[in-house]
Parts: sequence; C-alpha cells; structure tokens
Amino acid sequence: MTGEQAQGTRNHLEDPLAVLETWVCDPCLPGGDLGHWRELADRSLDPNPFFGPDFLMPFLEDTGRKGVRLAVIRDSQTGRWLMAAPVGRRELGFVLKAASLWATEYGPLGVPLIAPEAPAETCGLFTGHVARLTGLPLVAFPYLPLNSLSAGRIMEGVPGVRIAHEAVRASHDGGELGAAQFAGAYTVRRRKEFARLIRRLEDKGRLEFRSLSGAEALPVFEQFLQLEASGWKGARGSALLSHPETARFARTMIASRAERGGVRIDGVFLAGEPIAMLVLLIEGGRAFSWKIAYDEAYARYSPGAQATLFALERSLADPSITGGDSLAVPGHKMIEPLWRGRMSYGTLLCAVGPAGTLMCGLGRLDLAAEQGLRRVARKLLRR
Repeated sequence: MTGEQAQGTRNHLEDPLAVLETWVCDPCLPGGDLGHWRELADRSLDPNPFFGPDFLMPFLEDTGRKGVRLAVIRDSQTGRWLMAAPVGRRELGFVLKAASLWATEYGPLGVPLIAPEAPAETCGLFTGHVARLTGLPLVAFPYLPLNSLSAGRIMEGVPGVRIAHEAVRASHDGGELGAAQFAGAYTVRRRKEFARLIRRLEDKGRLEFRSLSGAEALPVFEQFLQLEASGWKGARGSALLSHPETARFARTMIASRAERGGVRIDGVFLAGEPIAMLVLLIEGGRAFSWKIAYDEAYARYSPGAQATLFALERSLADPSITGGDSLAVPGHKMIEPLWRGRMSYGTLLCAVGPAGTLMCGLGRLDLAAEQGLRRVARKLLRR
C-alpha cells in the first residue's frame, strides 16, 4: 500500500485478544482493504447503505467531496475492521466547525459501521481518532437513530456525549406491528378513493404495479431518471440528471447495488410508461426509501402515494425485510400519513479534551439555531 493507506497509527490495548489499531484511508482508493470494508458493511450492528463502498465510492468520486477520509478501527492481528465511517470537517450549524461523520442530503443517515464483536473501547478510540485526524476536538454523529444499537454503543463507550438535536421522521416496522401500521395508513376510505382513481387511470390504458430488483432494476432506473428530470426537480435543477456528476454517481451506485441484490424499484405503469416510481436501497434487512418521482400530469390520481403504499405492501410481504426508513424530513405531508411508524434521530456531540467540552456547549447552541431556521423555512414552503 502507498500514500495515505500506509499511514495507519497503532493503539494497542491491554487485552491481547483485542489489539486495536486506528487506520485512515482515502475511501475512493481502499485498495486491498475493500474486502474488509464490504464485510463490515454487510454485518454491521445497524445497516447503513450510505457508508458502504457501493454507495460511498462513486458518491465521493463523482461529487468531488474533498477532505473526506475513511476512519477505521481494526484488529491488528486479523486485519478485520471493527468500526468505520467517512469523516470530514464541516460547519455544525452557522458558525462552529466540527469533525463530522459524512451524512449528506443524498444519504441522511449517520450510523457508523460497527462490528457486533467490537470491544467496548472501540467507540471511544474511534472518536479520539477522528478528532486527531481532523484536528478538531468536537466530533458529531449526525442523523443517528437514537434507539439504535450503534447509538447505545456510542453513548456507553464515549464519555461526555450530548444529544444536540433531536427530531422524528417516518419509518415502518415489519411483522404484526408493520401490518398494523399499514392498515392504519390504507384505511377503508383511502382504499375506496384509490380504487376509484385506479378505475379512472385504467380508462386511459393498461395499469400495472411492478416491483423490480437485480438486473431488472437497471433499465427501469433509467426510466426513473427521466421521470424525475421531467418534474419539478428537473425544473429546479435538483434532479439526478440535472448534473453529469450526480447522474454518473447514481448510475454507478445502482448498478453496483443491483448486482448484490441491494436495490428495488417499485412503480406504477400506465400503458407501459411509468407515472410513479420509488427507488429503495435494501441493506441488512431494512428498506431505505431513497428517491421518489411521479408524472405531474397525473397528479390528480395520487400516483406517488399509490406507489408508496405498493412499496410498503411489498416490503411487508418479504420475510427478509424487518422494517424501513423513509429518510424523509420531519412532517413530510405525503410520507407521514402513509408511513405510520416513527423513528427518533438526532446529532450526538462527543467532546475530546477540555477544548471539546467548551465547544460542545457552543455547538449545541449553533446547531439549535440552524435547525430552528430550517423548521421555519419548511413551514413557509408548506404554506
């Protein structure tokens, strides 16, 4: 290995069975460690498709995120990775900079990859490693589900952890609870209304509900890209096809995940053409609702809501899926009435040393101000 991959620093603990070492590499050039990275992503305590190589490598390569590094804790005796996450320096709110896990609008989930057998010292060692790597004594874990196993490990293993921001977004469970949530969303009234809308759509042509995965998802994803670009996201310049780099990233990522069974596309098709599509990333038994698009010419028929309910029904029928995350902003007017589960998430701040303790208090204020402004902006947009 050369360059940054050869710059690991060891930190041996007293337990000879768990000799941990810190490591850092360029996530776009993992070299021989790609297998260890992929293995950790596949068996992490909590799944996070956005921190695995299939997503992160093309995302960083094509969106030009400079300064992002993959911080790793591994067993120096076996080489196995025990904890890893992409990290970088970024503004916590309006003013203060912190070392942060690299969760973005393309993947608002900040769960680090943690091996189930990772020793208790792992999270504390990781936090100190990130602080040294970035030169900042305040480490942020954004978009972290607070009831997750990973959050529990961090709060138990890192002294002085503070919850700086907390919010709730839509999710869904599996099994009987998931079925009850679905029944609450697909009420008798909504069933009658959707049946009426379906009959009106069938007057215009053959109507189909399709669910595709694996190799079948690739040509359908191209249809999704065109559908998204034809609507308001295309007009605003935020569709994946609006920029060559995001289109390239999305195609590479979907192709890689489809090859490993990690993507599913559910949609409503009229006369063979899609009028609503939902792209889900499947990881560790959970379905993550990544992107949705619909044909605005058919908005009166609620195609987006119909595709969402169809996707929920498909997930509930799949015994390998134990639940899902909508990834939607809190209060989303279409998603929350349909995804009846709720997931509490927040930003954890970890102080490293006295300077970090001082910054932690300031960071909570800075983040609170920024989140407050976001809430006001969302209310204004809804109005």
